Amino acid sequence: MTRQDKRRDFAAPRVANHDRGAAQALRRRAENALQGGPAQAAEHLELASMSPEAIGKVLHELRVHQIELEMQNDELRHRQLQLDTARARYFDIYDLAPVGYCSLSEAGLIIEANLAAASLLGATRSALVKQRISRFIVKADQDVFYLHRKQLQRTGERQTCELRMARLDGTPFWGHLETATAQEADGSTVFRVMISDISQRKNAETELRIAAVAFESQQGMMVIDAAGIILRVNRAFTEITGYPANEVVGKVPSVLDPGLHDADFVLAMRDTIDRVGGWQGETLDRRKNGEVFPVWLSVSAVRATDRGVSHYVAMLYDITERKQAERKIEALAFYDYLTHLPNRMLLLDHLKQAMLASHRSGTFGALLFIDLDRFKALNDSHGHDKGDLLLQAVAQRLLASVRECDTVARLGGDEFVVMLVSLSGCREDAALQAEIIGEKIRTALNRPYQLDGSEHHCTASIGATLFQGHQTSIDEIMKQADLAMYETKECGRDRFRFFDPAMQTAALGCADLEICLRRAIGERQFVLHYQAQVVADGRVTGSEALLRWPCPERGVLLPAEFIPLAERSGLILPLGTWVLEAACAQLALWAGRAELAHLSIAVNVSARQFHEPDFANQVLAILAQTGANPNRLQLELTESVLVDNVDDLIQKVSRLKASGVGLSLDDFGTGYSSLLLLKRLPLDRLKIDRSFVRDVLSDPDDAAIATAIVALARSMGLGVIAEGVDTGPQRDFLAGIGCDVYQGYFFSRPLPIDEFEEFVLLA
Repeated sequence: MTRQDKRRDFAAPRVANHDRGAAQALRRRAENALQGGPAQAAEHLELASMSPEAIGKVLHELRVHQIELEMQNDELRHRQLQLDTARARYFDIYDLAPVGYCSLSEAGLIIEANLAAASLLGATRSALVKQRISRFIVKADQDVFYLHRKQLQRTGERQTCELRMARLDGTPFWGHLETATAQEADGSTVFRVMISDISQRKNAETELRIAAVAFESQQGMMVIDAAGIILRVNRAFTEITGYPANEVVGKVPSVLDPGLHDADFVLAMRDTIDRVGGWQGETLDRRKNGEVFPVWLSVSAVRATDRGVSHYVAMLYDITERKQAERKIEALAFYDYLTHLPNRMLLLDHLKQAMLASHRSGTFGALLFIDLDRFKALNDSHGHDKGDLLLQAVAQRLLASVRECDTVARLGGDEFVVMLVSLSGCREDAALQAEIIGEKIRTALNRPYQLDGSEHHCTASIGATLFQGHQTSIDEIMKQADLAMYETKECGRDRFRFFDPAMQTAALGCADLEICLRRAIGERQFVLHYQAQVVADGRVTGSEALLRWPCPERGVLLPAEFIPLAERSGLILPLGTWVLEAACAQLALWAGRAELAHLSIAVNVSARQFHEPDFANQVLAILAQTGANPNRLQLELTESVLVDNVDDLIQKVSRLKASGVGLSLDDFGTGYSSLLLLKRLPLDRLKIDRSFVRDVLSDPDDAAIATAIVALARSMGLGVIAEGVDTGPQRDFLAGIGCDVYQGYFFSRPLPIDEFEEFVLLA
């Protein structure tokens, strides 16, 4: 029933006009009083003044009005229920949304946040309230949010940005913010912010960028589909192969195949890829220009989640330079850099294989040690360049003198080795075969050499030994051939000689002597004898310190009997240090005796000792330690010192000279002496070698050499001393050509310290 229907049902008859005013007034009073209840209303109704019809009509209208009010209340309750339902649905959607929502004040404080925002920021909703949103933004990106908010305030339009955020516990993530402005009921402005975690997308973008960079790496890459068709290649592929992308895309990888791999290789590669999902190894490819080059190839299968292989990724790296480097390394490791012959390491490997083959076949092999005679003289007189040319020429002649199955090696310096294989199974016949080849080699090496426009003659000493199977060790075979070669040199050079067991006995004797020498240095078994150095009027001005070894097992040994061994073994270094210490200590003792304080001591210094990096420091330290006067110490250097590292030589000599130490050049004229070098060296004097003095009266050449040395020394402002002056006529001749200091048996033999001091006092 409608509201109008209800009104019609309760309609009342019309009343007189004079009652209408009273009725309306009564109605208003009734409505006002109705709020207080029926009893209170009845008290205020002035029913007495109204007619029954007016009263009925008023009551009727009151009922109609009551019904209207009830209907309005029902409608309001229904709308409130709908509003409550809608609001509950809104809050459910707001709170349970998968995207974070929050409201911010204009100051950037969080007013409210939904559950997703609380979860995203790692805090409860209540804990987020009144927190600054900037607290959850990585410091480096807070400027991004500041500009984002300023742009929103300036334009009033919805704004978006991406920035790095962090949860309350510091866990980072990438956030996407979408922000709009809104007005609250109180008129204040708030920011409605939607926050999304886009970390996965950002990571995916990063991986894509990395993949893109990786694809354009220095390695050539091909993407191939399951049917074996090339889909894509990178720039490095084009640079390596010469093929642009449009010439290989749509084709099969065999376009690069040079056709050098057999079918088994290809099948094995494919089988490995099918079984383990990839293959890598060294292979060969062909460039567009036809050049075949080595590559390191790596093929990986890309598998789909719901089926088999979808693609293959092939990476190829050009290893041409690496292979070249490997060959260079191999050459350095196994071949001599100058002659390109096998070195000692490769020779030993060949010898090991030859011994194994000899054991199986029962045949003999031979090892020939070859040493060039007087090679050092060529290096000293003509320089190392000529020496290198000679070594290269010798290598070629050796290769031309042997069979292809034999080995020619260079051990170093002027030492070569020839290994002969597959000789006779009879020792005598094998020895004859080795000797024939050895003589052929010696004859070939004796022929003149043309070295950069000049002719040079060189002979060779050859020592040989036979081997069969493993009867003798490799080290022993090498020692036998080496001993045979040294025996050849002792017998006059330019010969061929087989190993003799007596050589081994002598070598063992040297080994025993080295043991004794090493012990003697530790126990300081040595003594110094002194040979006087005399001026023209007979006064003794100094002496040369000469080493003696009173060996308990062998008696007193002279330097010639043990110094060569000390040089070869390296014991010359501690031995030379002891000599310097003993000589300086003696100078310090003489300085305390007025009659001997003027004496100087000359000490021989070996080339190996002088070339020690700290030699000058050692000498100065010994002088300081002993308290000896540097002006009384004379160091005698042999001409072999002048051969290597001239700048270092000049630096050391200059430093010693500046400290007061005297320096003389010993055995002058027997080795390599450059006049330019002599000019640069701050020497004090030259020493004429005894080999020139011995025959100075009978050999015109020796006399001329001695005269020239004295004249040279005088012209350069240097003193001269002659050693080996054993007779008066020798002394007189030398005095006549201007030599003023002498040393030799004519004056005194080397004497122990007590006898030498007595000789000085009586002179």
